[in-house]
Amino acid sequence: MLPQRDTPPHGDPGLQPERTDLAWGRTTMAMVVAAAIFLRWMPHHGWFAGTLVAAAIITALAINLTRKRRFHRAVHGINRESMPADVVSTAAVAGSVVILAVLGIFTVMFLPLDA
Repeated sequence: MLPQRDTPPHGDPGLQPERTDLAWGRTTMAMVVAAAIFLRWMPHHGWFAGTLVAAAIITALAINLTRKRRFHRAVHGINRESMPADVVSTAAVAGSVVILAVLGIFTVMFLPLDA
């Protein structure tokens, strides 16, 4: 997602808001890839793998739907020369990745194969 025309200019020559937005976009893509991997598990592990797919897609959607808000907040923070860290978004994504990893390990190690 590129910055919109209604975005105020900022004085960061390193284009920090744009780089951060691209990083969130890569995180979204990583969650979609994880969902695709979990989707391949469905024939072998049944409906439980479907919950992993849904959780990964919901996380990816949540990240993508809040990207514009984070970008505008970063630009306004640069212009004000005061920008707090976005701890809530980062912690939420980190928590969902840990939960998906634990559930994925549980699926592989403890759920029987249907095949």
